[in-house]
Amino acid sequence: MKNLNANNDFSPDSSEVLWNPDSTRINDSKLMHYMSWLKSEKRLDFEEYHDLWLWSVNNNEEFWESLWEYFDIGKSNNYSEVLAGESIYESKWFGGTKVNYSEKVFRKRDKDKAIIAINEDCTQVTVSYEELYSQVANVASYMKRVGVVKGDRVAAYITNSLESVVAFLATSSIGAIWSSCSPEFGVNSVVQRFGQIEPKMLIASNGYRFAGKNNNRIQQIDQIINEIPSIKHTILVETIPGIKLTSLDGKTLWDEILMDEIELEFEQVEFDHPLWILYSSGTTGRPKPIVHGHGGILLEHYKTLSFHLDVQHSDRFFWFTTVGWMMWNVVVSGLLVEATIVLYDGSPTYPSTDKIWEISELCDATYVGLSAPYINACIKNEIVPKHKYKMSSLKGIGSTGAPLSDDGFKWIYTQVKSDVHLGSYSGGTDLCTGFVGPVPILPVKIGEIQARTLGAQIEAFNESGESIVDSVGELVITKPMPSMPVFFWGDDGSIYKNSYFEVYQDIWRHGDWIEINSSGGCKIYGRSDSTLNRSGIRMGTSEFYEVLDTIPEIVDSIVIDTGFDLKDGKILLFVQLQNQLMLNPSMKLAIVSKIKSDLSSRYIPNSIFQVSEIPTTLNGKKLEIPIKKILNGTDVYEAVNLGTVKNPESLNEFIKFR
Repeated sequence: MKNLNANNDFSPDSSEVLWNPDSTRINDSKLMHYMSWLKSEKRLDFEEYHDLWLWSVNNNEEFWESLWEYFDIGKSNNYSEVLAGESIYESKWFGGTKVNYSEKVFRKRDKDKAIIAINEDCTQVTVSYEELYSQVANVASYMKRVGVVKGDRVAAYITNSLESVVAFLATSSIGAIWSSCSPEFGVNSVVQRFGQIEPKMLIASNGYRFAGKNNNRIQQIDQIINEIPSIKHTILVETIPGIKLTSLDGKTLWDEILMDEIELEFEQVEFDHPLWILYSSGTTGRPKPIVHGHGGILLEHYKTLSFHLDVQHSDRFFWFTTVGWMMWNVVVSGLLVEATIVLYDGSPTYPSTDKIWEISELCDATYVGLSAPYINACIKNEIVPKHKYKMSSLKGIGSTGAPLSDDGFKWIYTQVKSDVHLGSYSGGTDLCTGFVGPVPILPVKIGEIQARTLGAQIEAFNESGESIVDSVGELVITKPMPSMPVFFWGDDGSIYKNSYFEVYQDIWRHGDWIEINSSGGCKIYGRSDSTLNRSGIRMGTSEFYEVLDTIPEIVDSIVIDTGFDLKDGKILLFVQLQNQLMLNPSMKLAIVSKIKSDLSSRYIPNSIFQVSEIPTTLNGKKLEIPIKKILNGTDVYEAVNLGTVKNPESLNEFIKFR
């Protein structure tokens, strides 16, 4: 692996410090409170964060057990051992214990604000913890009345709304398993996901509003129900007023089930009982259904929200996301730490690029989570939030979804707010968390993620599988973590094992390039796979091809996200057409329409080009990564070993598209 620092002077000492926490912020942080607790209760005294991190990974059972106690995770301590299993792949945590995610949320049931939900028109709905409890109890009661029980799957095709959180907490409370997709997804994408897990119930928004336009999804909902026979009950949420239903057969309106005063009962489930099912991007086939357990998520999210993002009970925690991205799950977990969470449903850039800052100001958000591409869009459009918005309550800004450029770091501190904790954050859907990220008691340096998170033994491996420092290597995790997948739904274990443990024995290979410097700071250099990335939300190319394969005129195709090494990327689509057909405007329009209806409007290509042939390997695999390199300026002979290419002459055609 090339050392990406070879041509610059990057070193721990040369990084510009953009922000230092003052003594008040340090002393008031939840991380310092935890360190004080360790000192008084466990006789463990750590002067520096790095010392605490070393203890957390070298004594990982003791560390995670301390969190079990500190956050009062379970009703019983009835476990014989914290960690069982001879390998990371076989790890089992806190066997014999019983927990329930929703029960931990409702340790708080007062009149403090729990959720602020706001839409594109800036209409707000606010509920207290007390009101949230009542709504969850009603929905959970209805679920049980129609036969949803522990272990059943509840799928949601829903907007980022109050109803989405209520439905999830109701599902969790009865021990059923949650899974969600954003309603912007086309039917094929939804069926690819939900069809694998065979949900008993579907909860769906009748439509959604994006960029000033209402989108009716009733037809898509009916198609999903028809294509997934396991769905026996459907709850419809009226997100867009006035949309007519095709039929009410087998459907119940959301408002009809929020009628009674009911006490909520919490099903006590095993530590690793499935809480939710997330999905991989689908690069090499159907999206993989990733199952996370109640206990593992509780431990991990309490840790990351408390010690790394420093979300306090008085905070208003906002992260722009949809229900199809893992950051939605992290936002919901803000309720665990008794904060007010902010849900925004709509475009981040309509009617102008500063929409997120407008929403933040309206909700008086104290923590705002963004994607790196959104920050880059603000820079390009010369947005200066500090001139338009007060930002008086803002104490933290998160950035994830892609590596944040040096210019992005500078822009936050010069154009948004100088006294703010910028937390660049990287991890994955696989663990539903970030494992390199912010630390509220450390300085923020330009272009640098502050540290590896507690309990995360992250290392950079070179080509020989050796741990390296101050050079770029493969990101690996060498110790088990509780939020690693319990399993992949429908998998006998082989797909899960091959996904992460095929390259290094008993070591998790994540698929990112990372540099860890000698002072503990980190830098991510992007994915080492070929997912498409729009606004920090990833999708695999296989889903793209499945849609294009239904267009008769297209013989073959290849789609490339040109983003590389912090450069903004474009999605370019190359098509090989039948016979002597030529790509014309009407055909381009038809392709775009098909992608929008069957996949998602988010992934419409920036440009569509015609080529004579699609390059493949000898066994027929499309050469996505080599083409990406060629488009970014790499010589053809350096981009790929021509001996492995079925049709090497086809590569030269892509040079003209640089």
